[in-house]
Amino acid sequence: MTAANPSGVASFDAQRVRRNFPILEQAVNGRPLVYLDNAATTQKPSSVIDAIGNYYRRDNANVHRGVHTLSDRATQFFEQARQTVADFIASPKTSQVIWTSGTTAAINLVAYSWGHSQLRAGDRVLVSWLEHHSNIVPWQLVAAATGAEVVPIPVTDAGEIDLDALDALLDGRVKMVAINHVSNALGTVNPVQEIARRARAAGALVLVDGAQSVAHWPVDVPALGCDFYAFSGHKLFGPTGIGVLWGREELLEAMPPFLGGGEMIEQVAFPATSFSGLPFKFEAGTPNIAGAIGLAAAVDYLAGLDREGAAAHEEALLQRTVELAADVPGLRRIGNPDHAAGIFSFLLEGCHPSDLGMLLDQQGIAVRTGHHCAQPLMARFGIPGTVRASYSIYNTQEDVTRLFEGIRKAQRLFA
Repeated sequence: MTAANPSGVASFDAQRVRRNFPILEQAVNGRPLVYLDNAATTQKPSSVIDAIGNYYRRDNANVHRGVHTLSDRATQFFEQARQTVADFIASPKTSQVIWTSGTTAAINLVAYSWGHSQLRAGDRVLVSWLEHHSNIVPWQLVAAATGAEVVPIPVTDAGEIDLDALDALLDGRVKMVAINHVSNALGTVNPVQEIARRARAAGALVLVDGAQSVAHWPVDVPALGCDFYAFSGHKLFGPTGIGVLWGREELLEAMPPFLGGGEMIEQVAFPATSFSGLPFKFEAGTPNIAGAIGLAAAVDYLAGLDREGAAAHEEALLQRTVELAADVPGLRRIGNPDHAAGIFSFLLEGCHPSDLGMLLDQQGIAVRTGHHCAQPLMARFGIPGTVRASYSIYNTQEDVTRLFEGIRKAQRLFA
């Protein structure tokens, strides 16, 4: 994570960024919108909306199959989008970038393709207590089918992975360590490079759920030392229904196809079928062409910003949130990691999270409440859920002020 940089904050103009996002211009319940649910999905800049609209207005056709001009153009833009994303995450080859419908689909692809072919009875998959359900349930399903075991890595009271406990779990039985880069529930930034080093020294592969990281700072997947990296477009200012699985080439080459159908074949015959090479082996059927083009536009938009300044800006928002929270009696932050992305998860004494969420919404403030698809983590802290405020590049200090005005108003109502 990029450290706070006062000059970076000064060089980053969040108000100017806001003007690129049409949805932020509206009022909600009679108040200017304060959107603090970015960990669930980010808003979309005009350039992304235009890229998707332009594709459907001018270039709509299927890819890789037609010989006509529209298909040629659609294919060109579709594969340019793959190159854009490959460059964005420093992938050595574009063929290592597999289009999926999102992080969930990417993790399922690895779990089912790699897991079913490689896991055996007695093998172990380690996942942390910080994980989103999408990085738990697929492994449980595959473990049930193969006889393998899913074992949780403990987390500390601060909401950080216990590295000593991880070391104790790493033995010859562990074949995969699946962790998130950033906790969607607490904002914890995990030391994935160090975890990958330890896991690979023990002979295990590493999958990283990057859904919450790619929008906040540059990601170099080879430098992280992981074997697979998954993320979603809609958390990166892109459209829903598009995502990416990146994998080490030799692993992807060895994995069997996950879905069968058109596009992923080389030759179909009733005695046997042969399959295409990477990346098409894992891209059965008509892909989300507009989604890929929209995701590339989102990457281009983000690349045009001062990313160091943006990261410093988001960190300053979180720091101000922590400061204001300290002055609210009965407000308890859940998790206090040393390294956190722009997520603040909390409870307010005497006010159920859902009630607080609705009261904030009445004031035009959008937050998330509930277990955040992280029920094991909530159980670890002995709570049913939290209120979560999550920041992005277009949020401002005024948004933080509005949040705490809303919290104090709710507190008075419940006093």
